[in-house]
Amino acid sequence: MSVDTPILSKGGADAGLIKDTTTKDFMRDVIEASREVPVLVDFWAPWCGPCKQLTPILEKAVRAAKGAVRLVKLNIDDHPQIPGQMGVQSIPAVFAFQDGKPVDGFMGALHESRVADFIARLIGDTAGDTALDLETAEAALAAGDLNTAAQMFGEVLQKDRENAQSLAGLAKCYIKTGDLARAEQTLALVPPAKAESAPVASARAALELARKAPSPGDIESLRAKLAANPQDAQSRFDLALALNAKGDRNGALEELLVLVAKNRSWDDDAARKQLLQLFDAWGVADPATIAGRHRLSSLLFA
Repeated sequence: MSVDTPILSKGGADAGLIKDTTTKDFMRDVIEASREVPVLVDFWAPWCGPCKQLTPILEKAVRAAKGAVRLVKLNIDDHPQIPGQMGVQSIPAVFAFQDGKPVDGFMGALHESRVADFIARLIGDTAGDTALDLETAEAALAAGDLNTAAQMFGEVLQKDRENAQSLAGLAKCYIKTGDLARAEQTLALVPPAKAESAPVASARAALELARKAPSPGDIESLRAKLAANPQDAQSRFDLALALNAKGDRNGALEELLVLVAKNRSWDDDAARKQLLQLFDAWGVADPATIAGRHRLSSLLFA
């Protein structure tokens, strides 16, 4: 292989994805092929230094797209007619063809990340949109706007029915409305390979908490019991669960930490274990989790 020639693909995994073309074959390799998938045309020449930088980047990005786009390379010295017709005046020049016509392009040797972004736009990669939808949904869930959260999680699932974060988020929406049966059904849809992911573990912990939590309406009666007998560990434990069910994470945290400090061995270390389950349900980045883990560590290792 000549040192002046960009890397050429010869069969193997690149067969059909990356190829060189000629003036004679341009119609077949680009125009007709672009009716099936988008085709990038790399106009290059052996004397072009930036071409030698760009072509391997293009090839790598096309391979990463796994068939969603193809790359066709045309040496403008050997085949000047088509670049002349398209008005190519400097190289490297890349044109994207779709449905038989050019739809986008760029000039010069772009950075690898910008080439990847160009291909993502071309093939309609929705990863960025999905991330934004999930961020919006999680924010709505945290704010208690369950209708918006459920709608956004549902939109993600329409595009990716196995999205674990969306399934977990939707389950949490059902938990907050008290529909524990539908929450369980939603979590059952999580693929086995994603069953141990952090969002799913958090939703499962939240579901278990909801099943055993006292009614939030019991809070005042539990406070009265504790006022009468501050050593009543069971009432303090139940108060913590009731406060969490009401959404008072800091209140639940305080009661359980008091129980750990005063009577850690009660009910086989139940308060510490309950704190760990709350941390799972709240998520690792939640401020209550971060503060709670720090304070629990201080108690245990003081």
